[in-house]
Amino acid sequence: MAPGRRKKPARRGRSAEDAPPQPDFEGGTPGLVVAHHGVAVLVRFEDGSERQIWLQPDQRAVVGDRVRVRGDRLAVDPAHGVLRRRDPRGRERTIATNLDWLGIVVAVEPREPPGYIDRGFVIARAAGIEPFLVLNKTDLDEGGALGARLEEIYASSGPVFRVSAESGEGLEQIPVLLAGGKLGAFVGPSGVGKSSLVNALVPDLDLRVGALNRGSGKGTHTTTTATLHALPGGGFLVDTAGFKDFIAVDLEPSEAAAGFPGFEVPLEAGCRFRDCLHRTEPGCGVLAALAAGEIDERRHRAYLQLVEELESPDDQRR
Repeated sequence: MAPGRRKKPARRGRSAEDAPPQPDFEGGTPGLVVAHHGVAVLVRFEDGSERQIWLQPDQRAVVGDRVRVRGDRLAVDPAHGVLRRRDPRGRERTIATNLDWLGIVVAVEPREPPGYIDRGFVIARAAGIEPFLVLNKTDLDEGGALGARLEEIYASSGPVFRVSAESGEGLEQIPVLLAGGKLGAFVGPSGVGKSSLVNALVPDLDLRVGALNRGSGKGTHTTTTATLHALPGGGFLVDTAGFKDFIAVDLEPSEAAAGFPGFEVPLEAGCRFRDCLHRTEPGCGVLAALAAGEIDERRHRAYLQLVEELESPDDQRR
């Protein structure tokens, strides 16, 4: 967490529509959902054993859920740190739960869509998850310049790691962040190397890795569902399918105002109005910092674009 920044409490957990019907039993053997297979989930227990449990009709469980198993049935415990997104058809999908950290993975190639990193920071913070930024493929020629630029923009807002899944450079920093049983997830556009990073971090793992499409320069999807993997030094890491773009789910402009990366210091100083959106309001700490040259004008424009997106009709966002 950035120095001086108050940790924002989770605004919500699993939505009411996502809440699974609960079997009528107490107790049971505690476990963690490590993979989802449609009508069944794979549960890992505290002794390291794993077992597939079939879900009851209309019951839902996702990777990261903490569950209690009795016989052939399970009950899902309340969750925090819920990562959700919209699928291409506009439906809300819960990707993983109980996340402590969200790693936003980008690379020299393919480059992420405009606003991807900013949106990732805001979405994570709105869900009570701490974001960090991972620049992969730093062994490529442009890696040094891009890494310096990303650190200039985001280092005051969260950890920024320059890594290479190919050479192993910088990878030792990520397990330290997740030590002590913390649960983190990687998200990023297809082709940035999320599965390659997981392969490098988890010994004896062999996730499929896709090549870039030569014509478009974009990545090919190799992960079709979220999977959870234990790190050797403790902690867990979720690999997710490629997020071509973050489509905000139930995200308010006020949450962008409270969680936009780079605004932490002026927000600590405060704005006159609690619902300030940092546009034209009098007594705005962000606008004062902008006028004083403490915030780059390009960063403020990027923030305004995100707010305008969140204020647009939901179907227009999709």
